[in-house]
Amino acid sequence: MPTYSYACTVCGHAFDIQQSFSDASLTVCPECDGRLRKVFSSVGVVFKGSGFYRNDARAGSGKSSSIPAASSSDSSTSTAPASTPAAPAPAAAPASSAPAAAAKPAAG
Repeated sequence: MPTYSYACTVCGHAFDIQQSFSDASLTVCPECDGRLRKVFSSVGVVFKGSGFYRNDARAGSGKSSSIPAASSSDSSTSTAPASTPAAPAPAAAPASSAPAAAAKPAAG
């Protein structure tokens, strides 16, 4: 059974009581016969881990958290024998800020 907190609006008397979900809320203070109000506190359930949020299941986020990214420093600290060379990194084409068609002079 859940425990509910009540406080009197007249004398300030506060107490907790176990009630069933189907029981009616208390309205009269047992100390002064004043009016009672329910006191709400923070939720006692905390959801941790993946799968509880709307953005957890989105596809195409661009990153995969289960596979770590390899860095260039990993190959220098490798414990592999010296006779096996590390694979060279692929060369990237230089990025251009202007389109290739705009760089060519117009044929006239």
